[in-house]
Amino acid sequence: MRNPGLQMTTLAGAALAALSTSAVCQQPSPPATWTAVEAALGRKGASQPGNVMKFSFPRSDLSVSVGGVTLKPALALGGWVAFREVAAGRAMAMGDLVLTEDEISSVMRALQANGIEQTAVHNHLVNETPHVMYMHILAHGDAVRIARSIHEALALTKTPLNPPSAASPAAAAATDIDTLAISRTLGVAGKSNGGVYQVSVPRSETIRENGMEVPPSMGVATAINFQPTGGGKAAITGDFVLRANEVNPVIRALRDNGIEVTALHSHMLNEEPRLYFMHFWANDDALKLARALRGALDNTASKK
Repeated sequence: MRNPGLQMTTLAGAALAALSTSAVCQQPSPPATWTAVEAALGRKGASQPGNVMKFSFPRSDLSVSVGGVTLKPALALGGWVAFREVAAGRAMAMGDLVLTEDEISSVMRALQANGIEQTAVHNHLVNETPHVMYMHILAHGDAVRIARSIHEALALTKTPLNPPSAASPAAAAATDIDTLAISRTLGVAGKSNGGVYQVSVPRSETIRENGMEVPPSMGVATAINFQPTGGGKAAITGDFVLRANEVNPVIRALRDNGIEVTALHSHMLNEEPRLYFMHFWANDDALKLARALRGALDNTASKK
């Protein structure tokens, strides 16, 4: 005589297995465009909202210090390139390449030869040793061709082109500051990356470049990074993304709380609305700095 309970359990198990197999089979595979772009850049990208694929090029080859603090790549040395597919095989690409002074000319020459534009070349830090520069880039067209051109340009630098293993100590490093309290203070949750706590705060408006929407993950969200320096302190840097009327209120909010403004400039050429990018630096009690940064954010039209 059959056991009805056993029969029902068996049937349920078979049905669940079938559903699981079906779900696995129905998982979307990466678009062919992204697979080809990853092959051209020699590394995996990270999928972002808005049909964006972002690639990181940290300058782990550099040992840069500011005020006795040796910067982790994720704090201020994280070059990146992001692609947004706008049609089959075609993309808008934007990025920020971290370069030494002697690398700028050869990289610019290689990019220009392949139709990739520079939208800014400037500092983000002050008093760092050795001095580093930042080259912002923009391209429209065949996504794979753009990726190959960027890879060729970076090959002229000492940027590590073989991505580190996900299990490497740098990738696994954790922060030793109260990140929960920081996120509550800022009103935005962040993430730990290579020993740095990173917070991204999008603006409330839609940003467009030449009429094309630019998602926050393509460099138009305020970036705030905390690197622990011991005893509850942290070095902070990043950039506020601002409208013109917000620039000086944010300067005052930062400076009144001991946060140094290290640069104020543009990153793009034809964006709407017009944006300004303000970089900053401090090394102090992490929660004190979080409160000061929240005060600065309150002077901006940012999503909370």
